[in-house]
Amino acid sequence: MLGHRAAKPLLFATCLWPFMWLFYGAWVDALGANPAEALIRATGDWTLRFLCVTLAITPARQILDAPGVVRFRRMLGLFTFFYGTLHFLSYGWLDQSFDVEAIAKDIAKRPFILVGTTTLLLMLPLAATSFNRAIKALGTARWQRLHRAVYAAALLALLHFFWMRAAKNNFAEVAVYAAVIAVLLGWRLQRWAASRKAQPRH
Repeated sequence: MLGHRAAKPLLFATCLWPFMWLFYGAWVDALGANPAEALIRATGDWTLRFLCVTLAITPARQILDAPGVVRFRRMLGLFTFFYGTLHFLSYGWLDQSFDVEAIAKDIAKRPFILVGTTTLLLMLPLAATSFNRAIKALGTARWQRLHRAVYAAALLALLHFFWMRAAKNNFAEVAVYAAVIAVLLGWRLQRWAASRKAQPRH
């Protein structure tokens, strides 16, 4: 199934479905009493979900012995950036009316907005260099070092989500995402430590 040529189009349609659902909901006014808040929060939630799924690709490949899943990582990463951009644009439009000065002041005033903006800025070079030409231009080693910024982006996204939910003293979902990210990053840390230990000492 992973190697079937229909797998990528199917994944693309699946990843696009939340956007289509939100677009339809906004179009028919079905997003609840506060559609602006619903749209901002939903796009943020989907950004964090796609980030977790993207981070899960490498462990899934290793644990399940399924090298074919790697071919989906680029698309998932780009959809993470897509929903992150939608999240910021929804905030800029529905909360700040695209007033650049107001947005800048709000970013400086509210730490969780600053952290969210920083997360999106961290993901920008990753999205921009996710193509084969960029890998060739940067070189594999340099490209891999650059794309390790996704780990910082995941932690900052979690912090952004935590501060946002802290305002309403609602930490249930935060705990779930924290556990998922801890497992995904902890697996990588364990693998890195094992590889360092296995290296011969001079």
